[in-house]
Amino acid sequence: MGKGKVLVTGATGYVGGRLVPRLLEQGYDVRVLVRDKTRLVGREWENDVEVVEADVLEPSTLPSALKNIWAAYYLIHSMSGHDDFHERDLSAARNFGSEAKNQGVERIIYLGGLGDAEADLSKHLRSRQQTGEALREADVPVTEFRAGIIVGSGSVSFEMIRHLTERIPIMICPRWVFTQTHPIAIRNILAYLIESLSVPESAGEIIEVGGKDKMSYQDMLLTYAEVRDLHRVVIPVPVLTPTLSSRWVQFVTPIPNDIARPLIEGLKNEAVADTTKAKRLFPDIEILGYKTAVSLAVNRYKISDVETSWHDALVSSEGEKDPVIFDSHEGMLFERRERIVNATQEDVYAAFTSLGGTTGWLGHNWLWRIRAFMDAMIGGVGFRRGRRHPQDLRVGEALDFWRVEELDPPRLMRLRAEMKMPGKGWLQYKAEPHPDGGTRLIQTAFFDSKGLFGLMYWYSIYPIHGLVFSDMIDGVAKIAENHAQQRAASPAPA
Repeated sequence: MGKGKVLVTGATGYVGGRLVPRLLEQGYDVRVLVRDKTRLVGREWENDVEVVEADVLEPSTLPSALKNIWAAYYLIHSMSGHDDFHERDLSAARNFGSEAKNQGVERIIYLGGLGDAEADLSKHLRSRQQTGEALREADVPVTEFRAGIIVGSGSVSFEMIRHLTERIPIMICPRWVFTQTHPIAIRNILAYLIESLSVPESAGEIIEVGGKDKMSYQDMLLTYAEVRDLHRVVIPVPVLTPTLSSRWVQFVTPIPNDIARPLIEGLKNEAVADTTKAKRLFPDIEILGYKTAVSLAVNRYKISDVETSWHDALVSSEGEKDPVIFDSHEGMLFERRERIVNATQEDVYAAFTSLGGTTGWLGHNWLWRIRAFMDAMIGGVGFRRGRRHPQDLRVGEALDFWRVEELDPPRLMRLRAEMKMPGKGWLQYKAEPHPDGGTRLIQTAFFDSKGLFGLMYWYSIYPIHGLVFSDMIDGVAKIAENHAQQRAASPAPA
């Protein structure tokens, strides 16, 4: 199976997180490059791969990642609004390509973006194509796939389509809704990426890929509505700038302005693939139509089986921020509450890791929603990201307006706040066995204040915390005890 070990970068992201298990299924020996290996905790394939911590912006960390690698997937690209994202992307690609050459890597496989290079491409689309050029500078054969909108549960482009169509019966849209696109199912993207390893003729090629249907964004919205049996009307307007459009998208969908704006700016460019080369090199890949791809994605949501999501990757969802590591130090403000729960440690852990999404936050959910609405109005993440799965939780993934920072089953969960505030906030739950029986549940809210305004912010909401957090810990305790009682009442297996 192939010639040697395969490296996957971007393994915590949307495409990379789905590619890894499929490579393993095909029998490939896989190594993953991540900046923080704790963000792989909870992945079913975590113990089936070799994990190397490295950073493509730090060349000194790359030799250990690329040593003895035959082929490397480069699935790293910014979707942030930072001014220097382009230079960072090019620097990262050059670092990676150079070290790949030094280590004797035979293939680099890169997923880029569609668009006529001679046209007035958006900054992000042009950057994706220039990233491919930067990888080629090292003279390692690069297979570059260029794709447009990826259709799949959790894809950022598809999430925008899904939320707009689900929530707005009459959609007032700008001119870009008529731009021709070439959406492609995520399973077809994964098939191309994997099959390229066994098609040596794809080395050194730029290959445009697309689904069975070429259509406008309006067609995509209305076809989604048809699949969901929704009646929707699209009304185009002549003037609606990318800034206004992205603000509207942020208000209605879980996608923040920093990501919505470059996404929308890219929609002004026609993105239709010339699939002649793809069909010649990969004749056995069965290409899905858009309606079929939508149906498959919708079914994933129905059964709560969203494998990866766009906000899994910190680079995508928070710009280029480094993960914040919790550090208890002088000046940290905190609220701690405890309850003795008549349930096992495992029951209590299951209760507090079920928070968010459809379960909600137990203590005055309407207050959380008001806080989230205020956050969205000033450009924050709001309350619409939900959770990927009703029970399963992973380090690094989004949970409404929190980020899962640490999990230690069956003892601890720590969430980091991602709403906008004058400081840094965490919410932590601990479950500890009690010497007299049952479990001690400890709930702690931490706040690292930023200046005087941060202190004013904390003390202004302190009375609300007293109400909300007390009900939250009581709610978690009740869920745990109910679960323990149900389990005790269930007949033992024969």
